Amino acid sequence: MTSPTLRLIAPSGYPHDREAMTRGIARLRSAGCVVEGVDVLDRVEHRFAGNDDARVADINALATAHTLPDIALSVRGGYGATRLLEHIHYDAMRERLAGTNTLLVGHSDFTAIQMALYVKCGLITFGGPMLGPDFGAPELNGLMWEHFWRAVGEPESAASWNTPTQEELDVEGPLWGGNLAMLCSLLGTPYFPAIDDGILFVEDVGEPPPFRIERLLYQLHLSGVLDRQKALVLGHFTHCRPHTYDNGYDTGAAFEQIARVARIPIIHGLPFGHEVDKFTLPFGAPARLEVSAGRASLTFRGHPVLAGAISRPDPGTLPQIP
Repeated sequence: MTSPTLRLIAPSGYPHDREAMTRGIARLRSAGCVVEGVDVLDRVEHRFAGNDDARVADINALATAHTLPDIALSVRGGYGATRLLEHIHYDAMRERLAGTNTLLVGHSDFTAIQMALYVKCGLITFGGPMLGPDFGAPELNGLMWEHFWRAVGEPESAASWNTPTQEELDVEGPLWGGNLAMLCSLLGTPYFPAIDDGILFVEDVGEPPPFRIERLLYQLHLSGVLDRQKALVLGHFTHCRPHTYDNGYDTGAAFEQIARVARIPIIHGLPFGHEVDKFTLPFGAPARLEVSAGRASLTFRGHPVLAGAISRPDPGTLPQIP
């Protein structure tokens, strides 16, 4: 068994919860991982993890690194990745990373970088856990931990969950998506993927009241993005609570409205987003979505995986880290 090397990158907000970052590093190291780039945790400029030059250097350094890490892991989300898109060295990134086993992992604001790297470089990256909120959570989530190592370590993997969706479904296509607000923010730009017949997954956080979620989904609908997909898969929508004025209009009502106007199946309940239960999903990988009898399953393949065998310890065997 080999010890994966993780290099920390901080393309968005600064790590305000240092205790979580410390826990995350300690857990990964106790699991046998080599963690590099901890200096990014000391960068602060306004709400960002350093200035734009420093943050984009985390990404561009991968294009010139003599030795690539196994995983480039985002420390947290927030805002700031959009400011970097015009300054990423896409040609060099494609030449250096295409066909390698280096995996880029994150979610939330990191969705912008995932879209750009897919469009400009054809790179498949991973929507998945980040250092602070996930690996550094007060209690390590077993589903997140186990599925992460399985998704990045096996050439074919699956994510299965219970769903209230009752219709039967069996479709195949590129798996893509992430944070809904970030997806919509890049509509009409050179960084938005032109993916047809795909399986689109979305999540969001802090968009109260729920009409904002409906409005974002309408952007995808009215722009024709939804109609070009095989299915829309809904993840977590955290802190998206209705106000008194909404008179009972909640995210469920918003999703029902989109289901009325969109001409594709909508599948609920995917464990992905800003909550502790979280699958790791490869952005751009071929996938199959099956739904039957209240159970949904995503099977994906063709994504980069860690080279060689890796140790994947049970989270229950890791030491307690305060």
